[in-house]
Amino acid sequence: MPVLDTSRPQLVVAMDHARAMGAVAGLEDPGRVIDLVIENGADAIMTSFGVVKRWRERLVGRVPVFLRLDGGPSLVKERWLESTEWSLLHTLDEADALGVDGVCLMYFMGAACELRTLEIVAEVCNEALKDEVPVMVEALPCPAPTIPNPLDAQMMADACRIAFEHGADILKTYYPGSRDGFARVVAGCPAPVLIAGGPKLPDDRAMLDMVADMVAAGGKGVVFGRNIWQHRDPGAMVRALRAVLRDGASGAEAAALLPA
Repeated sequence: MPVLDTSRPQLVVAMDHARAMGAVAGLEDPGRVIDLVIENGADAIMTSFGVVKRWRERLVGRVPVFLRLDGGPSLVKERWLESTEWSLLHTLDEADALGVDGVCLMYFMGAACELRTLEIVAEVCNEALKDEVPVMVEALPCPAPTIPNPLDAQMMADACRIAFEHGADILKTYYPGSRDGFARVVAGCPAPVLIAGGPKLPDDRAMLDMVADMVAAGGKGVVFGRNIWQHRDPGAMVRALRAVLRDGASGAEAAALLPA
């Protein structure tokens, strides 16, 4: 069985935000978040070197773990999706030493650092072949003269396909706002596509409806962070998401599982 069993939709919890955002609300105690989301049914966790290093015994071996290898300046210096600098900060050897199951990288289509992100994806995917380490690539269109709308479905389809062509095993991108739009993204990419959550959404029902539409369009799961660990009841949100992803619940049925 692969590290991430995308034969059915997966719930991956993203916990790498503080590497760029600093002391972000909800991640004050990563160990607590790790225990909470795993106990409530998360399928995998994607996080940073420091979190794995500090909480390795509570993390590795409980669920598949994806380690982010790349990064850029803090958000104090540059806004998200407007990066001019990007580097490979950790190696596959470090990932192996930590005992993680896969790695995660960025592809910023249209950004000033686009070529550097592609070079990193190609380099890591080539090295990952030796040990068959799965590589998740977060493929995101960025604001640019040629990309007036980064949420355009065709732009997301293009970003995912380009990342796939450079070796990505799993893609993560934004939901373009409609089931038909996301179906176009999925149709254009031979590898499984999961969706990112982005900033915490104020409407739980709308977010769960989005996840249900993603599954109906052929998506293979979610990689959510703030929409889980910034929720008033993160455990309940994990259970609600699992109801949609695994049990076929509607957004309304899953929302009923959340505290009033």
